[in-house]
Amino acid sequence: MGNASDTSATFESTISKEHDIFMGSLYSVFCILSLVGNCILLLVAYHKRSTLKPAEFFIINLSISDLGMTLSLFPLAIPSAFAHRWLFGSSTCQVYAMCGVLFGLCSLTNLTALSLVCCLKVCFPNYGNKFSPMHARLLVVGVWLYASVFAVGPLAQWGHYSPEPYGTACCIDWHAPNHKLSALSYIICLFVFCYALPCTVIFLSYTFILLTVRGSRQAVQQHVSPQTKTSNAHTLIVKLSVAVCIGFLGAWSPYAAVAMWAAFGDATRVPPEAFALAAVFAKSSTIYNPVVYLLCKPNFRECLYKDTTMLRQRIYRGSPQSDPKERFGSTLQRNKDLSISTRFSNGQQESYGACLHCNENAVPCHLTTPQRTACILSGSTYKEVAMNQLTVKPQADLL
Repeated sequence: MGNASDTSATFESTISKEHDIFMGSLYSVFCILSLVGNCILLLVAYHKRSTLKPAEFFIINLSISDLGMTLSLFPLAIPSAFAHRWLFGSSTCQVYAMCGVLFGLCSLTNLTALSLVCCLKVCFPNYGNKFSPMHARLLVVGVWLYASVFAVGPLAQWGHYSPEPYGTACCIDWHAPNHKLSALSYIICLFVFCYALPCTVIFLSYTFILLTVRGSRQAVQQHVSPQTKTSNAHTLIVKLSVAVCIGFLGAWSPYAAVAMWAAFGDATRVPPEAFALAAVFAKSSTIYNPVVYLLCKPNFRECLYKDTTMLRQRIYRGSPQSDPKERFGSTLQRNKDLSISTRFSNGQQESYGACLHCNENAVPCHLTTPQRTACILSGSTYKEVAMNQLTVKPQADLL
């Protein structure tokens, strides 16, 4: 599946086969959850596209980024982990590493932009209310361009891509700064502009939001106007955004710590298992966004419930074993039969199971079934009697 260099020791796994199988199993679970969750989130967003708020554009972009990482990394990482070596050659290794950096940085930069937008809307509403969907789209394009600069850099000899220290995946060569100045400058810029700065902006944005909300809590509670519902929606988006950011940073921070240890410390002292475990946490970041938004955002849940209800109805309609019309028809007929009363010849009505020949104050008697009746004419009036009360010989006045 490649040239002779593909069989070199750099593509052999440096951790135990049991650990590789464990990683491959976890990656398989992450891949399925990420595919299902992000596809459902994008489908829900498509159905409610006309009512999306500008801040929700970044949630959609985050799902696109997570889906890109899932489709580009997991199909290569899973078989390599089970095979106990990298299977796809040095050229694919470079593309794999570039995709990992591109989608990873895009997600982090996207969350940074989201935190700024939330801060603008909550802390500076006069400016935040002017933030339109067009502004959001332009900012999303800027996010992808910003991430692309650092992803393409190693392909242009600014930095370097190589196999991961554990051997079954590829990423930035964290050992290169020890002997290459360009690689050192790339790692420093990457750490400052793609980790330290975004994390600082995210932390400060949500700190300002928290202080603003605390300071104006009484005013918000006493404020009753049509804008209250909008303010509540913005508050919910902020809470969910904080949850997504915490999940993402929690997933990537172990990898960043291990990478900085290898880049600026003694790389030979970093165990391959540390990189492998950190990579597992990093790849789990693709499942947090859909889980948080699909489970915690009411209008997303409502839209998802409507979609699944329609899908169930379509599947049920197409099932040859059950026809909804027949099922509902039989149910209605059964209810109708239970509610239809037996009509006597004098036009009065009696329900099934009612007591015959009982008055309101009488002791309840046994339930009887409807009986056949006949009308007996006596002069100008007639009366109704049960058939079993008639004599064997027919009466002359029997109608």
